[in-house]
Amino acid sequence: MALKITNREVDGVTVVALDGRIVLGEETSALREKVKNLLAEGKKKIVFNMNGVTLIDSSGLGALVAAYSTAKSGGASLRLSNLGSHSNQLLQMTKLLTVFEVSGTEAEAVRGFAK
Repeated sequence: MALKITNREVDGVTVVALDGRIVLGEETSALREKVKNLLAEGKKKIVFNMNGVTLIDSSGLGALVAAYSTAKSGGASLRLSNLGSHSNQLLQMTKLLTVFEVSGTEAEAVRGFAK
């Protein structure tokens, strides 16, 4: 299943809903492009809602890290929310939980920007 990417605004924060698999190929390219486009539009607060993500491979992890780096170098912040148990374990094993700001829910992630 291809990765479906949709975004919407919530209290001045861009919420990007990811649905499907973040794997090598079109999916990772689409994710990188999405972040570049959001930065080009001047978006500085971005939340990836990972609720619908079913699989992340090593390229997918790389794409998430690249998205984070691109956002940071563009003066934006990127947070993750709604990690499933598989995604959470993966980020824990790779120590990436220490890199990303992770929230249990989308609402928590959005509120985190208000601080």
